[in-house]
Amino acid sequence: MEPTGTDVTGLIARSSPAVRRRDAETLTALMQEISGREPATWGTIIGFGSCHYRYPTGTEGDTGLLAFAPRKASTTIYLLDGTDAHAEALAQLGPHTTGVSCVYIKDLEQIDLDVLRGILQRSLAWAESGGTDEVQIEVTS
Repeated sequence: MEPTGTDVTGLIARSSPAVRRRDAETLTALMQEISGREPATWGTIIGFGSCHYRYPTGTEGDTGLLAFAPRKASTTIYLLDGTDAHAEALAQLGPHTTGVSCVYIKDLEQIDLDVLRGILQRSLAWAESGGTDEVQIEVTS
């Protein structure tokens, strides 16, 4: 996937319900602060920085170093190092659900933003260090 160049502000403005817009504005500021990178759209995903990932199986692609998507049902936060790497912190986060590499949040005001900040900082540091033998990460911006 590559950045699509869609206006980030416009993507956020088109998000619904209203709680997604509010949460998207908060996450944009938080991820920009943590990453030191400007937001860019990757389809309907808002990403910060970019990287190329490669698995030993040969699967590879490009994505944001930190990223989220304001989906209708919940906001999806993508973690390159997966949710298992953050199990202890996620237990302290507040109401959410998870997938292999996604955290789903329905209302950011109900979660602990300091815990989320720590998760995002650790995930970014992991990606910037090159990942692991299981997932190799090359930062491209």
